[in-house]
Amino acid sequence: MERTHTRPAGPRTAVVWAALREETDRRGASLVVVDVGGGTGGFAVPLAETGHRVTVVDASPDALAALTRRAAEAGVAGRVAAIQGDGDRLAELVPAGSADLILCHSLLEVVDDPAEVVHALAATLRPGGALSVVVANRAAAVLSRAMNGHLDAAGALLRDPDGRAGPGDKLRRRFDPAEAAALLGAAGLTVEKIQGVRVLADLVPGGVADADPDALLAFELAAAELPPYRDIATALHVYARKP
Repeated sequence: MERTHTRPAGPRTAVVWAALREETDRRGASLVVVDVGGGTGGFAVPLAETGHRVTVVDASPDALAALTRRAAEAGVAGRVAAIQGDGDRLAELVPAGSADLILCHSLLEVVDDPAEVVHALAATLRPGGALSVVVANRAAAVLSRAMNGHLDAAGALLRDPDGRAGPGDKLRRRFDPAEAAALLGAAGLTVEKIQGVRVLADLVPGGVADADPDALLAFELAAAELPPYRDIATALHVYARKP
């Protein structure tokens, strides 16, 4: 398989990239990848640069236009396809049982029915295929608001069954590790790992992060799977497989 060098992952995405690279290295072949809600191609283009074929499904035509330009500039336009559509219509857009790897990052928080979307993702995977899901973490949102002095919002989010901070909240829901795992398990997927994404990256001052990004990256990778650090990360990365 043709492989080219991609830019190194920063501390904010290192945990997710580590899991994806472990998967692609393990499989050792060009994979069929579907990135649902993949936007402008922050994951799709680097994956295509390493020889994989990536289809990005996104509701935004502007994001897909930017993806197309980005793929062309990277020289991988032939390995990246853009499809406009919503995650809950995935069955109409991508053939069932056709994907080796599916990415669904920062989408389940905003869709009408996350269970329906996850079932569609599972149906699109081949047996043995992997699903990478990133969702907003309820505990981190509570702590963030409390630390910034917004105690009313923190309390509302703590009490709300969907993990919302009130009617003005841009997200429809947030998850804790058990909820996220149960959602994927109900679709017949086997959860292999749950990691914290941005355990410290959103907390330390920018000057500290800029002064020693390698140390921050190493910390993120070391703490990602260790409770309680995992459980206060900004987001949760749930990695699952179709039996």
